[in-house]
Amino acid sequence: MTETSASINQKDLFLRACGGQATPRLPVWMMRQAGRYLPEYREIRAKHTFLEVCKTPDLAVEVSLQPFRRLGVDAVIVFSDILIPAEAMGLTLELGDAGPNLPNPVRSRADVEKLRHFDPEAETGFLPEAIRRIVKTVGPEVPVLGFAAAPWTLACYMVEGKSKEGFATAKSFFYHEPKTFRDLLHRIGQATIPYLKAQISAGAAAVQLFDTWCGELDLDDYNRFALPAVQELISGLGNSVPVIYYTKASHHLLPAVAQSGASVLSVDWRVDLSEIRKSLGSKIALQGNVDPAVLLGPAEKIRAVAQDTISSLGGQGHILNLGHGILQNTPVENAKLFIETGQQMLFQDARPAAQAR
Repeated sequence: MTETSASINQKDLFLRACGGQATPRLPVWMMRQAGRYLPEYREIRAKHTFLEVCKTPDLAVEVSLQPFRRLGVDAVIVFSDILIPAEAMGLTLELGDAGPNLPNPVRSRADVEKLRHFDPEAETGFLPEAIRRIVKTVGPEVPVLGFAAAPWTLACYMVEGKSKEGFATAKSFFYHEPKTFRDLLHRIGQATIPYLKAQISAGAAAVQLFDTWCGELDLDDYNRFALPAVQELISGLGNSVPVIYYTKASHHLLPAVAQSGASVLSVDWRVDLSEIRKSLGSKIALQGNVDPAVLLGPAEKIRAVAQDTISSLGGQGHILNLGHGILQNTPVENAKLFIETGQQMLFQDARPAAQAR
C-alpha cells in the first residue's frame, strides 16, 4: 500500500530524508527562516539587540517558533549565531546590524594558544535551554535543529575579525603558518563537538554545520585544511543524529565535501541537484537548493522553481530548502507559498525500503 504524507509525522519525514530514504513528500524549511522578513521578528528586534535575543531563552524560543507558526515549516531551527562559540573561546564579540565584529582577532600562535575550551552548559547554556523549551513546545513529532559553524568558516571570522570578501588575512595566516592554522582549526573543532553534543542532549533531532566560506578555497587548500577539521568534528559527534553540512559556492569542492562524513550535503543554487546525485551517488542525502532571490519573484516563478527542484531527485533523500538564507525583503506570502508548494507535491511510491522490496 502506498504511504501518504498524512501517515508520517514531520520528524519521521525529516529523519527519513536525512537517511536517504524515499518520502511521500519532501520536508521543507528555510535557512535563516527566523528573521527580518517576518514583522513579528522585527517587533522583537525593535526592543532587543541581536545578542540579547540569542542569549535570552524566552526570546530565542519565541523567535525560533515564529516561522513554524506563520509558515508551517517542517523543522524548527534554534535561533542563535555561528559566532557564539568564538566568544565562549575568549574573543570579544559584537553583533550589530552592520555585521559581526571581533575586535581582538586571532593573528598569531600566542593568540591561538589563548583560546579556551569551554563548557557549553556553563558558558553557552542559554542555547541548549532554548532547544529544551522548543522541543517541549512543539512536541515529539516536529524536528528541532541545532547548528554551529564549521571550523574553516569560524576561523575566517576569528582571524579577519569580520566578514570580508576573499578572507585574505586568513589565507595569509595558513600560507605562512600552516601548523598554527591547523591547530586553530583543531581547537575550534574540539570546542564545537561538546557544543553540538549539548544541543543534541537538549533534544536536537539533527544538527547543521555551516561552512559558508569554504568556497573561497581551492580544492588543494580545502583538502589540506578545511576538510580534515570538519571530518574530525563530525567523527567526534558519533552517529547519534544526522549531520547536515552546508557549503556555499562549492561546486569545485563537492567530491571532497562528500567525504566529510555528513549525512546530508546542503548546497546552493549554483549546482544541479540531479548532477550531484549522479556524480556522488545516493549514499549522501541532499538539501536545497532554490536561489533565495526566487522568492522575490512572482508566484508562478516561485511555484515552478520549487516544483522543478522537488522533481529533480524524485523524493529520494532530499530536503527542500533555499541555497542560502532567506532575504530580509522577501514578502511573507512568498515564503509561505514556497513552503506550501513543497508540502503539497506528493510522490506516488514512498514506502520504506523494507516494504518496497
